[in-house]
Amino acid sequence: MYTPNVLFVASEMTPFIKTGGLGDVVGALPKSLAKNGVVVKVVIPLYSEINYEKYGLKKVMDGNCVQMGNCQEFFSVHMSNYIPGIEVYFVEFNKYFNRPWVYGDRWSGQAYEDNPYRYAFFSRAALQIAKDLNFRPDVVHVHDWQTALIPYYLKNDKDPFFAHTKSLLTLHNLPYQGRFSQDIMGYGKIDWKDFHPGAFEDYGFVNFLKGGIRFADKLNTVSPGYAKEILTTEYGAGLDFLLRERQKDLSGILNGIDTQFWNPQNDEIISKQYSFETFRDGKIKNKQALVDKMGLGSVDKPIFGMSVRWAEQKGIKMVAAAIEPILKTMQAQFVLMGDGDSWAQDYFSSLPKKYPGQIAVKVGFNPEMEHWIDAGSDFSLVPSLYEPCGLKQMVSQTYGALPIARSTGGLEDTVFNYNEYYGVGTGFKFWEASPEAFYNTIGWANATYYDRPHHIDSMRKLAMRQNYSWSKSSQDYKSLYKKMSGV
Repeated sequence: MYTPNVLFVASEMTPFIKTGGLGDVVGALPKSLAKNGVVVKVVIPLYSEINYEKYGLKKVMDGNCVQMGNCQEFFSVHMSNYIPGIEVYFVEFNKYFNRPWVYGDRWSGQAYEDNPYRYAFFSRAALQIAKDLNFRPDVVHVHDWQTALIPYYLKNDKDPFFAHTKSLLTLHNLPYQGRFSQDIMGYGKIDWKDFHPGAFEDYGFVNFLKGGIRFADKLNTVSPGYAKEILTTEYGAGLDFLLRERQKDLSGILNGIDTQFWNPQNDEIISKQYSFETFRDGKIKNKQALVDKMGLGSVDKPIFGMSVRWAEQKGIKMVAAAIEPILKTMQAQFVLMGDGDSWAQDYFSSLPKKYPGQIAVKVGFNPEMEHWIDAGSDFSLVPSLYEPCGLKQMVSQTYGALPIARSTGGLEDTVFNYNEYYGVGTGFKFWEASPEAFYNTIGWANATYYDRPHHIDSMRKLAMRQNYSWSKSSQDYKSLYKKMSGV
């Protein structure tokens, strides 16, 4: 039976380095693909913050050379077998990757000015590693703007080694496009004939993602809903016209979560392990632990948890506008964890003193605390303005924390709205992106908690029984790879 060879190239990968959902996908999907017989090798940069000893990295090649547009760059390659069945290769190039964090300053959010040079080089280096390993991929699977030049290089270089290689570009978050000055054209080996509005040119700038969309053999997003939304002006982030042109090559495959890591039945971080059959005792024990840890007032009042980036996309302005009216009028408690926009950090940090026992806030990201919040909360806030897929609502449902979600993208695909008549659903949804709609939906969930607790129990059981593993999605990707390879 034919099994495709796939080269994954990405800017981050869990557990080695992660800034968001992209890292989770690149960390989980190859594992599931390997179980389905796909031969997968992954290439990521060797950032200085990757724990070399913990993950068992070792240098496997030195003096590798890649030709950029106006110079040669020499680099080394390291490898790790930390993830069973997957060879992960790391590009060591201190000029670009031996610096704090990933894309820029971790706290201010200021991007590194040489990011276009960093990821143009990395993209060419990843292809060179495949050649140096004599690994001929049927498909090179690239992710977001950081590696979106690879489809272009495969077509423009016409390297015989990749004569039968196809490219798949996954769009995890369309508004982040990699838009830079024309200075990158020479170093990045982007031909001026391709600097036009149908390819790389974007109002005088070079747009990496736009070029990737033009030259990739196939495109996909991380949920069926988002694949439809990005064809519209509202969600297309200025690229909807190009995506409509490529619509026949665009598909949506829903992300999954790592159900070994996110599993209340074997989660050693939480206070009490539980399943959908034992959730009542498990949730109350974990809720009590969360109340004690975070200084909340009562285990009898519902807890609304939120652990996401505090950014406009995640609906954080909506939450900020509604949170105090909710605290003043409803018998509800909140636990918020995250970092991001400085105004949000300052504002939410001020609330616990103003509303003691009603709200707890943690600025920054604590991986263990994310487990505590999901296990101890009754509800999970995911009021995104747009959401390509979203993993938070899947994780929360797995732990029996019912999402309060805006109906968009992957949230629409994965949260089933509460039906009061039948007492079923896996969450509470709203459509209008407004503080009023958010406030009303919190009120709806809060009233259901007090007035119809048997419905909440039924919803929790249904939510926890949803299958959000990578098993089906990886089969969908395998089928797509095989179709692209012509077998």
